Amino acid sequence: HGAAARPVAGGTDLLLELDRRVGPEVDVLVDLTRIPGLDTISVADGTVSLGALVTHNQAATSEVVKRYGLALAQACLEVGSPALRNRATIAGNLVTASPANDTISALAALEASVVIGSASGVRNVPLSSFYLGVRQTVLEPHELVTAIEFPADAERLSLFIKAGLRKAQAISVVHVALSLSLDNDDIVSNPVVALGSVAPTIVRSSAAEAVIDGQSLSSEVAAAAGAAAAQGVSPITDLRGSADGLQTLGVKAHRQSFPEQPVTLSGPNVAADAAECGFGTGDTISSTVNGEAVDGAWHAGSLLEWLHQQPNLTGTKEGCAEGECGACTVHLDGVAVLSCLVPAGRAHGANLTTIEGLATGAKLHAIQQAFVDCAAVQCGYCIPGFLMAGAALTTERPGADAADIKLGLSGNLCRCTGYYAIETAFGVDHASAEASS
Repeated sequence: HGAAARPVAGGTDLLLELDRRVGPEVDVLVDLTRIPGLDTISVADGTVSLGALVTHNQAATSEVVKRYGLALAQACLEVGSPALRNRATIAGNLVTASPANDTISALAALEASVVIGSASGVRNVPLSSFYLGVRQTVLEPHELVTAIEFPADAERLSLFIKAGLRKAQAISVVHVALSLSLDNDDIVSNPVVALGSVAPTIVRSSAAEAVIDGQSLSSEVAAAAGAAAAQGVSPITDLRGSADGLQTLGVKAHRQSFPEQPVTLSGPNVAADAAECGFGTGDTISSTVNGEAVDGAWHAGSLLEWLHQQPNLTGTKEGCAEGECGACTVHLDGVAVLSCLVPAGRAHGANLTTIEGLATGAKLHAIQQAFVDCAAVQCGYCIPGFLMAGAALTTERPGADAADIKLGLSGNLCRCTGYYAIETAFGVDHASAEASS
């Protein structure tokens, strides 16, 4: 199919581009998500390898990644929302090639490389040589990223810091990723300071690296490095993220703010069988929806749109249609996803649960009943998404604490309730918290 085809894994950027008709015309999507072996994280021969289908949530919860590349786990947890992170892949984040993409700077700090495959062979390209400009890489049309690799050095410290306009679902205003080694006297060697959202591509601050190399990370040295990083990029930023981060690394407190086990809204994940090739216009999408077989006409758009074409499946709401509000959350093969960003064809052979299937007959799901009891429902438009995210959260993390609840619901927006009633439905006691403060 040549230039008319595009490989798709998460598709969280691609579906928006197709819907808004920005970029080249694409007639065929080649779904990679059911290819076995590409969704694994492994470590061997001193190298960590992430398969091309590894999602942000996989990396954020991976003990391998947290041990050898904490900055990447931290960056992954900053991307979008839990439901988006269940689909979005790290390889896709790299290939999109935006300087605001969080995982690129983290992988740059880890001195990663990109494994690229094609019918003619495999090549390994250092990430520092992978980008040609904004949304431009060295990938040829016939090539695919098959893996991402970085050194497995457990003694090396790393950290990711992001400044955004809100705590979740935010594109970076600026971010910094750091990695370095400390000897027994806490002297720095081989530092890497990578900056994002400050240039056409992710850049390294050689000036900041020079300030700290061979030094101990006193507050004065860290501040000087932060100033050097800010002055060495255009546009200049007065944010001192690199200084704060260096001080954190200096006292080896880089793991303290990262949750031991981040919420993913994933639950049990049962992979669907591979769909047949040549699947498209005129064919039927056959799925199991809420426990019943559903056969619907092929649709070239999103899973959300396909659901709305089926009888009695209109409860899933379209809020923003770009993955930022959470109203369209459904469960795909046991995983909470944003249906506006999933290609409709991915539903073929899959198991889906929508808001219509959350109750059991006339008996409401426990989280539905809690929303009723706590008056957490007002206009109702965002509520199906909250309930679907909430059901996944209560399955994954029974008895979740307030921090887990806020993280689990961070991708769902509500303009009516102010969130207190919703959080109370999940067990957050705001009245006691306010009384004690």
